[in-house]
Amino acid sequence: MYNCALQIPRVIKQLTNPRVAKLIDGLVCIDNRSTDQTAAAAAAGLEALHQIPHRTLLRNDDNYGLGGSHKVAIEFGRQHGYDFLIVLHGDDQGNIEDLLPYLENGTYLREDFLMGARFMKGSRLQGYSLLRTNANRAFNLIFSAISRRRLYDLGSGLNLFRLSAFDDDFQKRFADDLTFNYYLILVVAARSFRLRFFPLTWREQDQVSNAKLSRMGFQILALLMHRIKSLSVFEKDDHRAIARDAYPSTVIGSWQRDGAGASVTSPT
Repeated sequence: MYNCALQIPRVIKQLTNPRVAKLIDGLVCIDNRSTDQTAAAAAAGLEALHQIPHRTLLRNDDNYGLGGSHKVAIEFGRQHGYDFLIVLHGDDQGNIEDLLPYLENGTYLREDFLMGARFMKGSRLQGYSLLRTNANRAFNLIFSAISRRRLYDLGSGLNLFRLSAFDDDFQKRFADDLTFNYYLILVVAARSFRLRFFPLTWREQDQVSNAKLSRMGFQILALLMHRIKSLSVFEKDDHRAIARDAYPSTVIGSWQRDGAGASVTSPT
């Protein structure tokens, strides 16, 4: 999460739904060096979220970008023994209830990647411009043709990953910026992971987008050309602006549910 002090309380509130909470063992919020009150707003929400047993608030030791924060989350999940990671962006564009049917019926157990798709049949877009919709649909078709696999979205803010899929750390070589998900979907498709998409409810209300359509378009075209030239080189190359050995973060808050159901602050 980055500079989403207004939105993160609403995102955390989604997790108070009993159907959601009973399926989640732990929650980590990752603050990517926000310059507003995002961390404070998240801390207040996490402390009150007694429905989920374990809650942690991390602050990245540097601004790692969207992709870098994904890498922090993946590593946190693996270090703490989790099998699956649900990624829900902190800007309140996605609704975790869209994932519920696939959690409750066990579909996720048969998949390696369960990806939210804004542009597949059954999705509902609210406040999303026609220009951005058409641009995304066009890139979806291009990526699908290159991957020889139907891709309904290249990276939304609600996804589920099987953490063992990252055992060889292939994701660490992907760009740390907003293009992280494009690298991810191309490699996931190429490696024949079990991949499934599901429709989303997606809205734009008071969010501030960090993506500039023209700049992103050129970045996407560049990475596509890299992928077309050689899949093996694309997978092996390091696509980061800054090559890091690790993505350290600091625990700035931790809460656990006691036997009475109340939140207990753990020392950090």
